[in-house]
Amino acid sequence: MKTADFDFELPRALVAQHPAAPRDAARLLVVDTDRLTDRLVRDLPTLLAPGDILVCNDTRVIPTRLFGTRGEARIEVTLHRREAAPAGTVRWRAFARPARRLKPGDRVDFAPDFHATVAAKGEGGDVTLAFDADDAGLADALARYGAMPLPPYIGRERGGDVRDRGDYQTIFAARDGAVAAPTAGLHFTPGLLRALDDRGIRRTTVTLHVGAGTFLPVTAEDPRHHHMHAEVGEIGTDAAEAINAARAAGGRVIAVGSTALRLLETAADADGRVRAFTGETDIFILPGYRFRAVDRLLTNFHLPRSTLFMLVCAFAGTERMQQAYAHAKAQSYRFYSYGDACLLTRAEQ
Repeated sequence: MKTADFDFELPRALVAQHPAAPRDAARLLVVDTDRLTDRLVRDLPTLLAPGDILVCNDTRVIPTRLFGTRGEARIEVTLHRREAAPAGTVRWRAFARPARRLKPGDRVDFAPDFHATVAAKGEGGDVTLAFDADDAGLADALARYGAMPLPPYIGRERGGDVRDRGDYQTIFAARDGAVAAPTAGLHFTPGLLRALDDRGIRRTTVTLHVGAGTFLPVTAEDPRHHHMHAEVGEIGTDAAEAINAARAAGGRVIAVGSTALRLLETAADADGRVRAFTGETDIFILPGYRFRAVDRLLTNFHLPRSTLFMLVCAFAGTERMQQAYAHAKAQSYRFYSYGDACLLTRAEQ
């Protein structure tokens, strides 16, 4: 297996810069084992069956992209992981640009009443920032001065677009902690949820706080040598029981997004029964993985050579996904976080 096996060309014009309006008007490519069908996300209720259960990620994206200065030098940072810290302070790992301008002990000013100190410097652009605040104080400062941490392929002026505060948040968002959106959830609207309910399709939520590592490319020639960043997740007892009950009654488990899928597979036993779970997961799913908990996957179109494209190839088959992506490009589907979606059927294992 080589990383190059998961490469493909994508015209820049197909990279979505804003979501569809309304959200459920996004296109949906249904990828079955024997055919490809062009639909819309709002058709989802007719594509599922009563008794199926949707598992959605209820993480909420926090505005962790900050613009500041160290002296005269302009610094941009994106917080991506909270670290343990002494009482009265909060520490976050962050990607900094340009990191070469920073060293431990430096102060970065983001506003007259908001600054951080560089506590440590890692490899690449990674630094650890210490804030003289508690969690509530930092949350308030981020709400006032932070921008949504959009992926780099969404072009924005410094500070971002005010619309992204709502656009880059799912209807399920309830628990602060993500620094990237679980983008499959961006397609849902109140009307679509009502239609799903009327159809008898069940729904539950789990939490996986998506980290910025989701955007990191796979640079190793062999993807099995790639290191996945751990992310914090939780499956409550009620959610686990709802998923297991739906499956026991003959319903299918549909993961809304790769984040929900990764968490379910982390918590599932050999028989596919999902346990309540709290902790970290760094599960990396490659072709050859045997899925235990998920029957279908709703997901967006992903980057070439990414862990997410490797995951969908593992789920539906590499050849099948190459065909699906070729079809999507030919039909001008919109790609990546604000783009269109596909509904995948799990390949036979």
